[in-house]
Amino acid sequence: MPLPKRTIAASFLPDRYRYYYSLSKLAMDPLYEAVPGAFDEDAEPLLDLGCGIGLLLHCLRASGRKVPYVGVDTDAAKIAAARVASTRGGHDNADFQVCDLSEQFPKHQGSVALLDVLQYLPHQAQGTLLSQAAQCVSKRGQLVIRTGLADGTWRSAMTRATDRFGHLVGWMKTSFKAQPSAQELRATLHRHGLHAEFKPLWGRTPFNNWLVLARRPAQG
Repeated sequence: MPLPKRTIAASFLPDRYRYYYSLSKLAMDPLYEAVPGAFDEDAEPLLDLGCGIGLLLHCLRASGRKVPYVGVDTDAAKIAAARVASTRGGHDNADFQVCDLSEQFPKHQGSVALLDVLQYLPHQAQGTLLSQAAQCVSKRGQLVIRTGLADGTWRSAMTRATDRFGHLVGWMKTSFKAQPSAQELRATLHRHGLHAEFKPLWGRTPFNNWLVLARRPAQG
């Protein structure tokens, strides 16, 4: 069932900039149609790292996923907008917190979402954040990542350029730092007992985005 894009975007009114931003993201970015499906059989509490204005929460609720949700982001203005929109949308069992993950990592056990965050961190910091996120994943939980990958393709170059542009126009506080490789991601997640599945998620966009679903293997 398609997402109610205009209804979700209306939660950000009267801020027309965020209304049109969210409407365009929901219309053009395949992430928001794809990610809720990853939680079809997942009832674990969800920690959304780098949640921005909280679009993932709205998409989950619109798709019938009622899991407890906590979103964290370093941008206080986005967190304020996320709280207001969540209330306007009537979403309960959800919380948003200002948090600098380089200084403090939330305590959590369950599932974790890490969407469009890794590319804004240097390689070493990527590994640290992935390790922290992986340690939060419970036996029935999962780590859901959306990231560009360093694979030498034209899509990879386009993704880097667009991320840098997003910083120049002021939407992202930090600029592009590095793309992880699939091998790096697999190795880090494997060290923490997670098996990763990679799916292309560029849809009709020119970007080299991938959806990574990482779970703990079922015990025999």
